[in-house]
Amino acid sequence: MDATTTGLRRFDASQGPRLVGPQDGKLVELGSIGARMMIWTEETGGDFSLVEHPMGPRRLAAPLHKHSREDEYSYVLEGRMGALLGDDVVHAEVGDTVFKPRDQWHTFWNAGDEPCRILEILAPGGFEHFFDELGELNAAGDFSPEKLIEIGARYGLEARPETIPELCERFELEFGDNA
Repeated sequence: MDATTTGLRRFDASQGPRLVGPQDGKLVELGSIGARMMIWTEETGGDFSLVEHPMGPRRLAAPLHKHSREDEYSYVLEGRMGALLGDDVVHAEVGDTVFKPRDQWHTFWNAGDEPCRILEILAPGGFEHFFDELGELNAAGDFSPEKLIEIGARYGLEARPETIPELCERFELEFGDNA
C-alpha cells in the first residue's frame, strides 16, 4: 500500500476486504460543503466511487450543474437534503436516496437547521478527483468561478455559477464557508 502525502492509504481490489471507518478517507472543504473521499474509482476498477458530503445548516452545495459522464445517488445519513432535479424539487430524509441522472440539470442543499450528511455514489467513478482538485484550490485560496468551469470541463461537468443568488433566495440558503 502506498501512503499519499495526506496520510490517505489507497487500496485496490487485489488487497481484499477492508474497513473504511468514520474518520478514514481524504476530507477536503469545498466552501459550503465538505467532501470525504471514501472509495476511489481506482479501487473499483472504475465502476463507482463513494464520497461523503457533510453540509452545514441551510447551505447550498453547488450552483445548478449537470454531469455528462456519471449518475449520482445521494443517500441521506443525517439531516434533510433538498434537491432540484430539472424542474422538480424533492426533500429527502434519513434513509432516503435521491437519484440524479447524468445530463440533467440539478443541485442540492441542506434543507434543515441541523447538519446534514449524505453518501454520494458516483457511477462510473472518477468524479471524486474533481472534488479533490477543487478542495486543493479552495485550501490554497485560489478558487474562482472561472476555475470551477475550467476544472469542471475536464470532468464532464457543466456549471452555472450565476444561479447561486437565485437558488439561495428561492430556498432560503447561504453559499460559502461551511458552518
